Amino acid sequence: MNYIKLIYLSVFFGIISILSFFNIVYSYYLNLYLNLDTYVYTFVVSILLTLLFYFSKSNESKKITIYEKILTIFFGYFLLPMIISIPFYFSIYNLTFVNSYFEAISGFTSTGFTIFDNINHIDQSLILWRSASQWIGGLYFLFSIILLIDIFDQSFKKSLTNFISFNKAETLKQSLKIFLLYSLITLGIFIILNIFEVRMFNSLNLAMTVISSGGFLPSNNLSNILINNTQIIITSLLMLTSFFSIFLTYNLIFTKNHNLNFFNEDIHLLFYLIILFFIFLFFFNFNNNFSEIFLSLASSVSNIGFSLNNNSTNLSFIFLILVIIGGSFFSTSSGIRFLKIYSLFKYSINEILSYSRPKNIYINKHLFSKGFFQLNEIYKYFLTVIIFIISLLFLTFLLTLSGVEFENSFKLSILTLMNTVNSSMYGLGDFSFYDLHSFTKYYLIFFMIIGRLELLTVLIICKKYLFKN
Repeated sequence: MNYIKLIYLSVFFGIISILSFFNIVYSYYLNLYLNLDTYVYTFVVSILLTLLFYFSKSNESKKITIYEKILTIFFGYFLLPMIISIPFYFSIYNLTFVNSYFEAISGFTSTGFTIFDNINHIDQSLILWRSASQWIGGLYFLFSIILLIDIFDQSFKKSLTNFISFNKAETLKQSLKIFLLYSLITLGIFIILNIFEVRMFNSLNLAMTVISSGGFLPSNNLSNILINNTQIIITSLLMLTSFFSIFLTYNLIFTKNHNLNFFNEDIHLLFYLIILFFIFLFFFNFNNNFSEIFLSLASSVSNIGFSLNNNSTNLSFIFLILVIIGGSFFSTSSGIRFLKIYSLFKYSINEILSYSRPKNIYINKHLFSKGFFQLNEIYKYFLTVIIFIISLLFLTFLLTLSGVEFENSFKLSILTLMNTVNSSMYGLGDFSFYDLHSFTKYYLIFFMIIGRLELLTVLIICKKYLFKN
C-alpha cells in the first residue's frame, strides 16, 4: 500500500505538530505547566512522522485506485488520533490508553463524546487541544472528499467543484484552497463571536468545534458560555456553516464563471431549513425559549448537538430525525445526507405516480441537473439507508448487552453513527462514557469512524477483495 505514504498523511502530521507547538507556547505563556511536557512529546512524534511519511512517499507515476484512496483515508482515521491521544494519555488526569484514544477519536470524527465528567476541572491547554482535535478532524474529512471526488456522479461533482476529475497535482491544489477557506471561516467565526462579547477563550474553542461540526465545549454547559439571547441566535446561525456545503463559499471565491448549478444543493437545503423553522414556529409552543429551541434546531441539522439544557425532551424524537437526515453532501456535518433522503423521496413519489399516469409523464430527473436519475445512483442511496438501519440495530444490540438501557442504547447508537454529541435535547440526560467497559469503548470507536466514513466505503473494499469479479 504505497499510497498510504501519500503526502496527505505527512501534511496532517505536520498540522498536528503546529497545533502542539501552539499549545506549548500557550501553556508557557499562561504558566500552565501541568501538561506542558505532553505537548512536547506530541510535537516531537508528529514532526518525526511528518518527515518519515514525506520522504518515504512513493515516486511511482502509476494511477492510484479508488481502493487505495479509501484505505489511505481509513488508515488515517486510526493513526492520526493515536498521535492526538498523546496529551490525554500523559496528562495529570491518569487516563488509560483506551480512554485517551476514545477522547481523540471522538474529537477527530467530530462526534463529541467525552470521558471527562467535569470539563471545568481540566486545564485550559487541554481543553484547547480537545477543540483542536475536532478542527483538524473536520479538515481531514473535507480533504477526504476531495481525494474521493471520483466516486461521485460526474454531473453532480461538476456542479459542485467545476471539475470532472482531479489528477494528483490538481488534488493538492484544490486541497490547499479548501485549507485556506476552512481556516478563514474559522477565523471569521472567532471574530464574530468576539464582536458579540463571547469570552475570547470560549470563542476560540467554539470556532474550532462549530466549523468542524463537533460537540466539544470549553465548559460543562453551553449556558455558561452564551449568556444572552443575542449570543445564542448568532451562535445558532454560525453553526449553519457546517450544515451548508463548503463549496458554496469555495465556488464564490475560486471560480470565475458562476452558474446556478453551483448553488442548487444549498438552495434546496435553505428551503428545507425554512420549512423546518416554520413547522417549529407554528406547531410548537416556544413560550420564552425561542432562542434555545432555534439553537437546538440548528445544532441538530448540522450534527453538532449543542443544547442549553432546555425542556425540549418532548421534541427529542424530532431532533434525532434531523440528526439522521444531516446536511450537505460536501459539508463537515454527518448524517445520511439530505441529498440522499430527498432523492429517494422524489424517486419513490415519481414511481408511485407512474402507476396511475401515462408512461413518461413523470420523469425521474436528477436533483441537481437536467439529466435523469441513474438507477445505480438510487440503488447506492437505498443501500446507504439499509446499511445505516442494520448498523443501528447491531450497535443497539451490542450496547444493550453492555448493560445500557434499550432506549438509551438506541439513541446513543444514532448519535454514534451520525457523529453527534449526546445532550439533553435527545433525552439521554447525563451519560457517563468513563464508566463504560473498555470493550464497549473500542466498538464505539469503530462505529464512530464508520459513521464518519460511511459503511458503504468499507463495503467497497470488501467488494474489491471478496468479490474479484
